[in-house]
Amino acid sequence: MTSDLTATMLRLLTGVRAHWRGCEPDLRQRIYFANHSSHLDAPTLWAALPPALRQLTCPVAARDYWTAGRLRRYLATHVFHAVLVERKTPTARDNPIDDMLRALGDQRSLILFPEGGRFTGPDPVEFKSGLFHLAKKRPDLELIPVLLDNLNRVLPKGELLPAPLIASATFGAPLRLEPDEPRSEFLSRARQAIIALRYSEPL
Repeated sequence: MTSDLTATMLRLLTGVRAHWRGCEPDLRQRIYFANHSSHLDAPTLWAALPPALRQLTCPVAARDYWTAGRLRRYLATHVFHAVLVERKTPTARDNPIDDMLRALGDQRSLILFPEGGRFTGPDPVEFKSGLFHLAKKRPDLELIPVLLDNLNRVLPKGELLPAPLIASATFGAPLRLEPDEPRSEFLSRARQAIIALRYSEPL
């Protein structure tokens, strides 16, 4: 199964529409960070990107989920080219931040879910520290907030079969870590940037 065919199937399944309200599609390196309520979040956000961006953008995903079964493993490694990270018991030798930095290199972008897990509320819960550490290590990257809406209804937590609905991915204005900005303040600001997109008006 090719990447283009998979992206088309995902767009048909979810009805996802991309709304670029604070930035435009661009090939520059970015970290797209989004709220997380469904296993379809990463594939759908990836599918919502224009083809040229998709080729350079890797979702960050939980290794334990995406290596459970041949189909998931194939999709993760050969279609999405996901960065599979240890989310439960990271160690100094198996550090998700190091994995993400290696994947970024000097050309690729990442899709990241800073909550660290799936949550069903309308707004994201407090962010884990990964986004902060990446922003500190790679201050040259744009950090793009993305609000994913309706995907928890397309594939609710605990369900195996999706229900076709119209989902959306709203891309906001780029953020950067300010000099000497405390971790808690930065993560709160990043979280609020996603929440604000729910009430933003089309440009």
